[in-house]
Amino acid sequence: MTRIENEMQYNSAMQRINELLKIVNDDTPEKDVNNVELVLLSNLVADYEDEHYPIRKPSLIEVLKLRMYELGLNQRALAALLGMNQSKVSEIISGKSEPTLKQARTISQKLDINPAIVLGV
Repeated sequence: MTRIENEMQYNSAMQRINELLKIVNDDTPEKDVNNVELVLLSNLVADYEDEHYPIRKPSLIEVLKLRMYELGLNQRALAALLGMNQSKVSEIISGKSEPTLKQARTISQKLDINPAIVLGV
């Protein structure tokens, strides 16, 4: 098999991977037939998942909401932390407006968010 073509093959490969994970461990030699099979199937599954289940980049809104949750902040506290007007923060979180470059820099630095996510690139 050079690639997984459909969901049935994908599910079978996943089932076999789960079986192999019970056999193969860190001490298993690289040339062991089960280890080789596990590596090959894992690569095939990864390729299939990349094509059929791609992971998209998170949006600024999603990351802001996650950061707020992680830090235990509401919109008022977030606005204070960022030194921004609460209504502007609300507009950004609701997707009604984009941050200015200065605001984007502040968001990135104070919340430790990748600048590419903040700028949407």
